[in-house]
Amino acid sequence: MPEQYLRVPEDRIGVLIGPKGKTKRKIEQLTKTRLSVDSSTGELTIEGDDALNVIKAAKICKAIARGFSPEKALLLSKDYYELLIIDLREEVGKSRKAIHTKKARVIGTKGSVRKRIEKETNCFVSVYGDTIGIIGLEDDLKDAEEIILDILHGAEIPAAFERLAERKLSKSKFEL
Repeated sequence: MPEQYLRVPEDRIGVLIGPKGKTKRKIEQLTKTRLSVDSSTGELTIEGDDALNVIKAAKICKAIARGFSPEKALLLSKDYYELLIIDLREEVGKSRKAIHTKKARVIGTKGSVRKRIEKETNCFVSVYGDTIGIIGLEDDLKDAEEIILDILHGAEIPAAFERLAERKLSKSKFEL
């Protein structure tokens, strides 16, 4: 029987379980798996008869653990949605100050940059802990990842969005 193990941050355990276990049951129902959560340690075990469903449940749980709402994470139960996690420690180093600064750039004033990234790439973005999570369709995911990496690596925000527009335009010309 296929199994996967994850660790869920303490402040996300309640979100994963949901009110009266509703979210946990919904994940189990959609993926035909069983979730066992140790509320004191955050250790999560996912079991099922079908390995693909176990992987799907793991993606959903990982998305919730990385700050996504259950509604957005449940999109991953569909075959055509994917989850991408960018580890800020790998992109900007381990400096707490650098990570904080880069997260702030991706979020923007009152979430303006994050909202614009979501709007222009048709993806959902979650900035949580030392990670940035993205949920979307494969092509859109690549666009979101590229603009986020541009911003993380120091590009000015307007220039990063211009490059995104240029990439989209060149892709559309190529597809014709």
